[in-house]
Amino acid sequence: MRFSSRIDVSQPNPIAACEAEAKARGVDLDKLNDSNPTAHGLAPQLLPQVYRAQPRGQMEARRRLARAIGCPDPERLYLLSSTSQAYAWLMMLLCDPGEAVLAPKPGYPLIESIARLCGVKTVEYQLQFDGSWYMDIAALRTILERDGQAGRHIRALIVINPNNPTGQYVKPSEREHLIELCREFGIALIADEVFFDYALEPFEGNRRFAGERRVLTFALDGFSKRLAAPHAKVGWIEVSGPDDDVREAMRRLDVIADDFLPMSELIAERMDDMIAELDSQHDRVQERISRNLESLHRLLDADDLGVVSVLRAEGGWNVLLRFPSFIDENELVTTMIRDNATSGQPGYFFDMEANGYLAISLLPVPDLFDAHVRLVLSAVRHCVEEI
Repeated sequence: MRFSSRIDVSQPNPIAACEAEAKARGVDLDKLNDSNPTAHGLAPQLLPQVYRAQPRGQMEARRRLARAIGCPDPERLYLLSSTSQAYAWLMMLLCDPGEAVLAPKPGYPLIESIARLCGVKTVEYQLQFDGSWYMDIAALRTILERDGQAGRHIRALIVINPNNPTGQYVKPSEREHLIELCREFGIALIADEVFFDYALEPFEGNRRFAGERRVLTFALDGFSKRLAAPHAKVGWIEVSGPDDDVREAMRRLDVIADDFLPMSELIAERMDDMIAELDSQHDRVQERISRNLESLHRLLDADDLGVVSVLRAEGGWNVLLRFPSFIDENELVTTMIRDNATSGQPGYFFDMEANGYLAISLLPVPDLFDAHVRLVLSAVRHCVEEI
């Protein structure tokens, strides 16, 4: 596995090496240059703890989280503020400026934005729909085979499992092909699995990439979705794969983590309470999205115009509505903004290839969700009648 040249993993200077040897012997060194105010009795009363920098996140917090999510080795977990930060770290780890990652289309616009900030390019691979979404493995292979000729130097394949906004899980056969491609072309796999536990209409055999051992894999997750708490600001990377690749990846990822020191002590202290609510919060959200999906189907079936449908979503919180393509997406949404003080995200926000799509969240309270659906149906009807 090839890593970027951004990260300095040269041999430590003699002082740093001597310090490391002392630490390995259990010697607690006093330091003339210790500028940590909490170590000198200067912490504020609100935050009296002595701060001890742990780049991967506080070890006890990682142990508790590992038990909760079924990770066999807490050493392979990196705690940080969000999966967005995780994307940035991994792009810095894997890509030199100007190199590229493969990202799904439709998919998060955020990935391209983060890549741009990191000086990394995105090469999009198109998801296909034929009643349900699937990955075009042959097209992925073609992209990778042409990569060297184009000079893009793709260093990682990003999968979102399940994808947002399309909601499809990576199927077992697709998974095997993806791992084969990553191994053949020497690229890492980045698996964003924040929505994994929220099933809507899944296929059999779906499973996480977390813990995959055949190729260097970085599985992203966090409390933003697991706990339905985006303000909790806890995300994590779980590293797995061949031992040599994992060892080298973590040696370099440790440098990035040490530079950014992202995990707050305050958040770490609350993790026991947050972990305790994982199951109940999942059940609460699952009940809401399942109810709203059922209601959506009923409302669409009852609409006498019958031109709005919902694309099958296997998991996640969002679904895509489809309406006649002769209705301009911008016109539909701006009309709802002007007439109903309600906005939305059309398909082109997610790089859908054709016109006529609108993303809708399954999270609102039932009455509001039903009102949203009726509003879309009314707006579509108005556009059809105008034409």
